[in-house]
Amino acid sequence: MIRPGFVSSECAVLSMRSSPQPVFLFDLDGTLVDSVYQHVLAWQEALEGIGVSLPNWFIHRRVGMSGGPVINSFQQETGRILGKPEIAKLQKLHGECFLKRLNEVKRLPGTRELLQTLTKIGIRWAIATSGNRGPAEKLLDLIPVDKGTILITRAEVQHAKPDPDLFLAAAERLSANIEQCVVVGDSIWDLLAARRARALGVGLLSGGYGEDELTRAGAYRVYHDPADLLAHLFETGVRPNDSTPAHRHGLESS
Repeated sequence: MIRPGFVSSECAVLSMRSSPQPVFLFDLDGTLVDSVYQHVLAWQEALEGIGVSLPNWFIHRRVGMSGGPVINSFQQETGRILGKPEIAKLQKLHGECFLKRLNEVKRLPGTRELLQTLTKIGIRWAIATSGNRGPAEKLLDLIPVDKGTILITRAEVQHAKPDPDLFLAAAERLSANIEQCVVVGDSIWDLLAARRARALGVGLLSGGYGEDELTRAGAYRVYHDPADLLAHLFETGVRPNDSTPAHRHGLESS
């Protein structure tokens, strides 16, 4: 007989075995593909196309937001209020200027291996981006990923980052509890959205933000890139399954 308040070792083992594995929600630009600076240059060229000049460093600090908040920050910085036709033109120009730089974009080190490993050990994952579906799908071709990969884009939610809607929608598509999700992103906007969604945030330095900035924005851990995250997966609560050699994937069996 088990005494009240006493948990047997057998019950403890069963409890640990039944605990859910985390679910991963990935940002795209700067997190899985090295495209942040192409976006910066695309915004700069698009702004020049409507007669607005802003330094690259200022533009970089806004990459990761959705287009609406980005443009609002441009207006606030310059003091120039854009009408709807100018905003539409600016967004169109940015898309065109980014697409012509697409051949410069590469997947980040370890991206394909990380996603393959998560799939192999039964970890569910999805991608959520503030970008539009057309350019996002072209970026996914660089990884590449299966056609059935869940991709949530700006058009599918009411508000994009730094609001939590993208990650909440991705978790819903996976039928996952958002509080069991790990959001992986490269910008403070990703991590702010993760915090507001009540998910665990993990930061990557591959988008150009510093470790201290990502930590202050809510990152539980910060890694260099997807390869570094893969090497330390066990730090995010991932457990290897019985058929996966733990040492090959940065996983340690307890």
